[in-house]
Amino acid sequence: MLRRAALLLCCVLAARGQSFTHRGFFETRNSLYPQTAANDSGRAVSEKLLRWEASWKPRPWLQLNAAFDARFDSHRQFERALRLDFADRGLQRPALSARRLSAIVHKGGLTLEAGRQFIRWGKADILNPTDRFAPKDFLNVINSDFLGVTALRATYERGGDTFDAVWQPVFTPSRGPLLNQRWVGLPPEMSGIPITDLGSRFPGRGNLGARWNHIGGGYELSLSLFDGFNHLPLFDAGLRLAPRPSVAIQRYFARMRMYGADAAVPLRWFTLKGETAWFTSSTRTADEYALYVIQAERQHGEWVFTGGYAGEAVTKNRLQAGFAPDRGLARSFLGRASYNLDANRTVAFETAVRQDARGMYLKTEYSQALGAHLRFTGAFTLLRGQQDDFLGQYNRNSNFQLVLRYSF
Repeated sequence: MLRRAALLLCCVLAARGQSFTHRGFFETRNSLYPQTAANDSGRAVSEKLLRWEASWKPRPWLQLNAAFDARFDSHRQFERALRLDFADRGLQRPALSARRLSAIVHKGGLTLEAGRQFIRWGKADILNPTDRFAPKDFLNVINSDFLGVTALRATYERGGDTFDAVWQPVFTPSRGPLLNQRWVGLPPEMSGIPITDLGSRFPGRGNLGARWNHIGGGYELSLSLFDGFNHLPLFDAGLRLAPRPSVAIQRYFARMRMYGADAAVPLRWFTLKGETAWFTSSTRTADEYALYVIQAERQHGEWVFTGGYAGEAVTKNRLQAGFAPDRGLARSFLGRASYNLDANRTVAFETAVRQDARGMYLKTEYSQALGAHLRFTGAFTLLRGQQDDFLGQYNRNSNFQLVLRYSF
């Protein structure tokens, strides 16, 4: 239905001499788990995704963008309500959602974008501490996807300098694992205890941020500032007696101020990249800490190699309970390698190993195009480690993934 409507609109706009483009895909993703988890006996999860993206340029200085998702799954990770979601604030993925809906105005060196959009900061490829306007969907912690945010963004370019200012009036959180499914990673002492999920308490104000990027002779440097709330949650927990005894859990989001910097320097044998951010908070249950990434990237023939180290330094330790995949990957050696077998086939390898060897994951992936529109991807992810480690707690979640995508 969406495709027919898009084709009709395309014909109308073409007749008027206006620029309209669209694309999309239908994807089926099947995950197979050899082991059951303590709170999830399921071994197979099937997901369906239909995505349609469109762009219309009625004037040379104006562009309208839209993207919509329709989803269904076998494991109740997605909502069953037939409503169009514009905020992505639910615990489950919405069945129908506006992934992007924005207008871009461009004049000279100034670009303004208003509406639901994707904002990415930072230069590192492994982990981005400064990427504060980029919440993620962590229903599957290892295979996460970015969520759009509702914001007003102004970007000004002049020479080698770019100035970026963002106001996000509506808070969008990262979506964490569901409490009754395998990726939640509950501690062993809570096994068998009923849990009541009270949802989330959202902040009453939005986020602000600014970034300056400079391209110089043989280097690129950025400085950034963020003031608002962490999109990753902390947890309140308490005993609830009615309608039955259980532990009640509610998410809330800490105040955060970030001071960040990132840089890239091309050298003879590889490109060196670094990114760091220091986080302070007025929330009494939130840590203050610094995250940093140092990585090297090299391309050799059809191979692309990326490897480095992600570190953390805690300046105030007061965290009670929270979900923080960015900190969970800190103090780890991270790497990725990909190889193009030919124009249609690629293989990739990705790994993270904690410096104390208490947790690790290894992912291998093979992808092949089957004609002009169809692509098959097969992947295996191995997770191992100790229960008290961020990666190790998912040691029963090793899985195979089979993905088939038809693009149009």
